[in-house]
Amino acid sequence: MFPLTLDELLPADHLCRVIEAFVKRLGMQELGFERAEPAETGRPGYDPRDRLKLYLYGYMNQLRSSRRLEAECVRNVEVMWLLGRLRPDYKSIAEFRRLHREAVKAAGAELVRLARAVGLVRGEWVAIDGSKFRAVSSAQRVRERDAVERYLQEMEAADAQDEVVIDHSAMQAALHKLGNDAEPEARFMRTTEGKRPAYNVQAAVDAECGIIVAQAVTTEATDNRSLLPMAEAAQQAVGSPESLHVVADAGYSNGEQAAECEARGIEPHVAANRSVNSQGDGQMFAGSEFYHDQTTDTMVCPAGQRLQRKAVQKKRRQVVYVGEAAVCGACRLRAHCTTAARRTVKRHIYEEALQRMQQRATAEAMRLRRCVVERVFAALKYGSFGHPRFLLRGCGGAQTEISLAMMAYNLKRMMAVLGGISLRAALAR
Repeated sequence: MFPLTLDELLPADHLCRVIEAFVKRLGMQELGFERAEPAETGRPGYDPRDRLKLYLYGYMNQLRSSRRLEAECVRNVEVMWLLGRLRPDYKSIAEFRRLHREAVKAAGAELVRLARAVGLVRGEWVAIDGSKFRAVSSAQRVRERDAVERYLQEMEAADAQDEVVIDHSAMQAALHKLGNDAEPEARFMRTTEGKRPAYNVQAAVDAECGIIVAQAVTTEATDNRSLLPMAEAAQQAVGSPESLHVVADAGYSNGEQAAECEARGIEPHVAANRSVNSQGDGQMFAGSEFYHDQTTDTMVCPAGQRLQRKAVQKKRRQVVYVGEAAVCGACRLRAHCTTAARRTVKRHIYEEALQRMQQRATAEAMRLRRCVVERVFAALKYGSFGHPRFLLRGCGGAQTEISLAMMAYNLKRMMAVLGGISLRAALAR
């Protein structure tokens, strides 16, 4: 009996066959992959299709290191089948990620379009969330970089005031050290292990089948400035529908961005973060108990008195209303309102947008968010990565890794929903 060939070893619905079918349909040159078409002269380099297949397989099996992928090429039967027994060295494998950051992201967008075409992305409800992934840089190196940046700022301020004599050699050394930092963008963020150098990974997931439709890597430690960028990216990825419901947790509360979302046909379902009156052990009237009269632009207090508009704080995006000292001093509800001479209330400039956003944040919407997007980060961190730490340096390197990991996740998710044979048939069309 003759031994089975590599092609006969893999069943028709095997994951490797799905990877092969997906990469085969991609227009590599149009997406920006270099050397997608071999030159007429000279020895041809490795086809970027083969290295993309190798990385997709790797991120599906917790194999991210180029050296480990090199070893798999000579010992793993599935990888041998996928690459046609090619044996690229680790430098050639690693070079692929370095050269094709934008092209890999474009390939991920092409996969989302395919998911839309086969009905796995509906584009009605999208859940957004962020999670911290540790950077390559050590905590000590980030502290040293921050100290150098503070030193340069202090010297610049002193030079402007002619207060000290600056040591130019020390300045040059500091600038050289700062310029040679291999990872200048990593910042300290709160992770499950405490404060560590990390990046904030954002993901937008369609609620129909759990397909990731948009992703980004940011250096923002918080999420309150990511609502609009992620909602717009998700809207574009799902085909720019007339109306899109976006669900996120309270960390994304941002009145200005909520108003911008509504102007673009996006309805945010986000619990609004509200400040409380900290005076009197928190027993005083909160700002929400004051009614805003739009006709007079005044705030009406629980006692029926009016607080007049005093100032607009543009940086804080709020309007300040202040009561009259004589009225507040004689008020029967003063003990429940303020300990100061008069009550001050601050109202957000985009208060109406915050209220509408809060009304949409129902228990059902928040439950949908938890079910749709939180499981995705668990799968990425401990399914694709093995541990939530990047291998590549810089925000660009982290973005490449997330693009590959999310493409691998989407392929596995699509295969789980459709099955390997049906997915291959859809990829062939």
